[in-house]
Amino acid sequence: METILIVEDKESLAQMLKETLELGGYEVIVASDGAEGIKRIKDSRLDVVLTDLKLPKKNGLDVLKISKDRNPLVPVIVMTAYGSIETSVNAMKLGAFDFITKPLDTDYLQLLIARSLKNQRLIKENFLLKDELSHQVGTPNIIGKSPVMVDLAKSIQKVAAAKTTVLLLGESGTGKELFARAIHDLSPRNKQPFVPINCAAIPRDLLESELFGYEKGAFTGATDRKQGKLGLADKGTVFLDEIGEMDVGLQAKVLRTLQEEEIDRVGGTNSVKVDIRIIAATNKDLETAVAEKKFREDLYYRLSVFPLTVPSLRERTDDIPALVEHFISKYSLEMNIHHKNVSQGALDALQKYSWKGNVRELENVMERALILCEGDTIDRKHLGLAASSSEETMGDIPMDGTLEDASRAALKIVESKRIIRALEDTGWNKTRAAEILKVSYKTLLTKIKDYEIES
Repeated sequence: METILIVEDKESLAQMLKETLELGGYEVIVASDGAEGIKRIKDSRLDVVLTDLKLPKKNGLDVLKISKDRNPLVPVIVMTAYGSIETSVNAMKLGAFDFITKPLDTDYLQLLIARSLKNQRLIKENFLLKDELSHQVGTPNIIGKSPVMVDLAKSIQKVAAAKTTVLLLGESGTGKELFARAIHDLSPRNKQPFVPINCAAIPRDLLESELFGYEKGAFTGATDRKQGKLGLADKGTVFLDEIGEMDVGLQAKVLRTLQEEEIDRVGGTNSVKVDIRIIAATNKDLETAVAEKKFREDLYYRLSVFPLTVPSLRERTDDIPALVEHFISKYSLEMNIHHKNVSQGALDALQKYSWKGNVRELENVMERALILCEGDTIDRKHLGLAASSSEETMGDIPMDGTLEDASRAALKIVESKRIIRALEDTGWNKTRAAEILKVSYKTLLTKIKDYEIES
């Protein structure tokens, strides 16, 4: 049974509300002034606080502030006279769930309380989902309890304590940096810096000085010595995102740092010892890049001591409801709007969508949906999702010619799409893709060539 605290100085109104809510199945505590209400908040386990704004001793805003300080998850509903709407809006900004004007509509009040309790449960469930994986992964930022996520969590646990270099594989938008941070947070280095570097975002001619630093006078404009990010990460972890985009010449310097545990600043003559752990990530097939001389073979083997594949969102659709709830909570707070529900039709559409952009794309869709939705419930029309991949596939099959022609075309489309999916899910690792597809490596290479599949 949920417990509701009523803070109201008018005894007749307080008694009427108490009786009404008790008939609704709630346990009710009454406080006759703000000071007593604050004491009840500190002494009692409450599920909802219903407070008037104008109270003796301490006002309703004081009650609201203390309640949010003690337990931010407990919803506070503010009662106000019609002329105090502006004050009520200020209360909303301080964290009130909603306000209701006097004279009170008790039916609407009961609806408001039920809605606040539902919102509270959703937020708690979201926190519990995060905490569940936090025990396995070690970070509150990763959401999911699907089997592939649990398996990945176990692997992260095993490798985190060591200094072993980790290579994170997977499609763009899967959140590889979050997993890199999880490894760092679980490691003995967690009190030291975690330094992320996006190798694709920094121009190639600047990346070397960004990584290794430079000495004064090393080049035009180098008026002072600069400490590179690898030096700043001493005793910590460096995350080299999009490592496949790094210039081959610079790869040699990174390899030397891994092997010798020292860095050479641009223009410097003395090596500087560093103690860093490197976690790298890519959405490219580094094996192919090695074969094409676009990535150093020795660096590849040095990085891939412990490869981990971050699953695509298509592989963990069971996690979509929790992710959706997380993004709604996040952007509702940022936009300072009420928490919105999601219709079952919208959830079904989200779980059936192909998500080529993975979690990042889902986050963008939910942010846009919150902006477009003017009511309390996000529906399918607010998502703006394109046609399903199955509809696209049917449109590619020729409907003229013989049945054999159509069958052959359909087989090619289905096989090529399945091969592409497997390659994307493994970060274009053909050996692992062949294992998933249960075909030989040679058969997979033949089909990739026949179907002209390119990374």
